[in-house]
Amino acid sequence: MSDKATLEINGEKYELPIIIGTEQEVAIDIKSLRGETGGVITLDPGYKNTGSCESSITFLDGEKGILRYRGYSIEELAEKASFLEVVYLLIFGELPNKETLDKFHEDIKSHSVVDDDLKKILDAFPKSAHPMGVLSSLTSALTAFYPSSVDVASEEAMYNSIVTILGKFPVIVAWTMRKKQGLPLEYGDDKLGYVENILKMMFKSPNGDYIQNPILVNALDKLLILHADHEQNCSTSTVRITGSSHAGLFVSLASGISALWGPLHGGANQAVLEMLEAIKADGGDTKKYMAKAKDKNDPFRLMGFGHRVYKNFDPRALIIKQAAEEVLADLGIEDPILDIAKGLAKEALEDSYFVDRKLYPNVDFYSGIIYRAMGIPVEMFTVMFALGRLPGWIAQWKEMRTRKEPIGRPRQLYIGETYRPFTTIDKR
Repeated sequence: MSDKATLEINGEKYELPIIIGTEQEVAIDIKSLRGETGGVITLDPGYKNTGSCESSITFLDGEKGILRYRGYSIEELAEKASFLEVVYLLIFGELPNKETLDKFHEDIKSHSVVDDDLKKILDAFPKSAHPMGVLSSLTSALTAFYPSSVDVASEEAMYNSIVTILGKFPVIVAWTMRKKQGLPLEYGDDKLGYVENILKMMFKSPNGDYIQNPILVNALDKLLILHADHEQNCSTSTVRITGSSHAGLFVSLASGISALWGPLHGGANQAVLEMLEAIKADGGDTKKYMAKAKDKNDPFRLMGFGHRVYKNFDPRALIIKQAAEEVLADLGIEDPILDIAKGLAKEALEDSYFVDRKLYPNVDFYSGIIYRAMGIPVEMFTVMFALGRLPGWIAQWKEMRTRKEPIGRPRQLYIGETYRPFTTIDKR
């Protein structure tokens, strides 16, 4: 392959460098295009074909159903690693040994107490507030308690800021849910693991002991790993472009939370459960809704099937499907919503219309089922997604800042009015 691409515009030829990634991905470097051509830009709505950065964090091949963090397959990580190991891997580039992991966990726990004034901010929200709005606001509010900017040139300063947010974010997540439910706010227990503490803070009854269920711990551990990073998606790109202005870590994360909130991104698992509720309210006939999904003239869309990036199958869905089955079997839950979900998945996997189009249940479909079975309210589903995505956002922000990437500033193609002379109001 040539190391140059030739672009011809109005008879003039321009040579642009070709860059090849470590997984043999090919990119045309167009950063000099506008300058060399006197103003020509590329137009790519939604950036579907535009690489915004070079990154060594996550590799994703949608055609082959491959997802790797720092070179490790998602299948191996979900089977053999803990979430905290994956957190360290994503942020620092290598899997930790036991001594490093233990110190990392201890440092996180040392930052797991939230300033009491943050409770006052939480108290000001009405119970009707959506948990994602609350989470974004509280994460941004942390900036007030830690006003100094992170010195990205200092490994110590960077490390301290990372363990600070990793310690406080699960507390804020749990408090967001308990506020919605009118329950007293809980702290974790230093004797528990990272994921165990998340469950304890969320579900401990105010008048009883919390007993850990290892199957739920394992399922949540896997869910968080599967959501930990996903290349340059909407929320991750938002974190990077916010941080490119040298905005602080906490406020950059808050911008990512807001981006994740949308139903086309992190809100998809909530949309799945809302769809299942609607099917139940209409009698629960899954065959009827499968037929509606196949009818091009019907506005109904089957949520949680297929994926924008994965054109074959979502590797995360294959992993979490088993965890969902284990959770449902262990809890022995009788829930018509979950029965409808299982019915839809079974029919989609057997129906040639869906099989031929590779419209398989994705990770959002199964994560919603697990969260519902755990007793997590549907409006908290996207918050749980944010909890899992936190280490990926941190890693991407850290990579962007330490590589001294320029401030993000997309161009546009103007299609508005040409020059018009101003007319005073009495003559319009």
